[in-house]
Order: sequence, then C-alpha cells, then structure tokens
Amino acid sequence: MAQGYVRAADLPQVIPVFPLDGVLLLPRGQLPLNIFEPRYLNMVDDAMAGDRIIGMIQPAGGPRRLPSLSPVGCAGRITSFAETSDGRYLITLTGCSRFRVQGELPVQTPYRQVRAQFAPFEADLTAPPAGEGGLDRENLLDALRAYLETRGLDIDWETAETAPPEALVNSLAMALPFDPPEKQALLEAPDLDGRAAVLTALMRIDAAGDGDGDMGSIQ
Repeated sequence: MAQGYVRAADLPQVIPVFPLDGVLLLPRGQLPLNIFEPRYLNMVDDAMAGDRIIGMIQPAGGPRRLPSLSPVGCAGRITSFAETSDGRYLITLTGCSRFRVQGELPVQTPYRQVRAQFAPFEADLTAPPAGEGGLDRENLLDALRAYLETRGLDIDWETAETAPPEALVNSLAMALPFDPPEKQALLEAPDLDGRAAVLTALMRIDAAGDGDGDMGSIQ
C-alpha cells in the first residue's frame, strides 16, 4: 500500500504537476526537492493545505515557457517539509503511483494542473509490486559495475547486494544520470522486472561507450 492509498480511485483526479527534465520519481521512491520559484512555492502551499499530492512529470518539448508534457508521470506525497531562512522549501516526495495525463486543465493558478488517470497503474499501489519475482540481480550488478567503472563512480556494494529488488532497481533508476528519454523509458516500463531489464540495457549501452569521465559516488 503506497502512502495509505489502496485503489487508484482513492487518489485525486486533478493534481498539480512539476515539469522537470531528467528527474524521475517512482512508487515508494523518495525524491528530495529544493523549491524556490514563486509558482512552485505556491504549489507546495496549496498541496500542503490539501492532500499533499504533486505529480512529477518530464517536459516533452515545445516552447520553453510552456512545454508539452510527457504522457506519463508519477504522483508523490509530501512526506517531509522544511522552510529555510531565505524562503525556500525543502521537501521530500514519496512516490505513490504513476499516472497517465488525460488532459491539462485551464487554470488560474501559476502552476499547471492535469486530470490524472491512475487506473492503468493500480498495481503501483501494492507492495511488493507485480513483476518482482524475476530480478536477475547478478546480471544487474554486473552491468552496474561496468557502468560505474566507465564513469569513475562508486556505490555502497554491500547495500546493493542485499537491498530488496524494488528498492535496488528504483533507487538506481532515480539516481543514475541518464538522459530524459531514458528516464522516461524507465518510468513507463510495465513492471519492476521490465524496469530492471531497461536499466540493465541502459547501463550496458553506456559502459560500451566512453561515459563522461565524472568522478564521484552515487548516494
């Protein structure tokens, strides 16, 4: 059960959305956000006064001021909130369920709102999720090693080897610096096993190239 929601019908039909390139939220994943634009401060204020739901979604091209939206996003609930001395909000969204955009609403709010269809992704509300039984952890971790070596990155391998399948796959999908279309492919994978297959393929493709030479670690 994701954030207390049992059925797709329990989630709001209209939600505010935060279009953000290359940022991925997945069910039960946790996404920290630093909010400083006035329209999104307004969005968080309104969400905190209501059901605390915000939809993360990627722009899909078009005018920079009002780009079109990707067809699928993921709704999250604000599970932590803090305000800084300079007026920023530091929040954490915990993923509830993916949604399909049925249409964008003409609104007076400075932020965008959509009619969200959660029914196609009702399985996101169950834990463990559908499609968790076939994870090939050895193959996934082998691809991860090659990917990290190419980029000069490192992770906590003990955690990677013992984490539950969903936590492992989703945390890597959210944290690794894939391009926006690749992030969208991870989001739209039909289930956890499908997402693991996409993730493994993306890491192997990247490792076969040059990488970008970044040094650091994945938290």
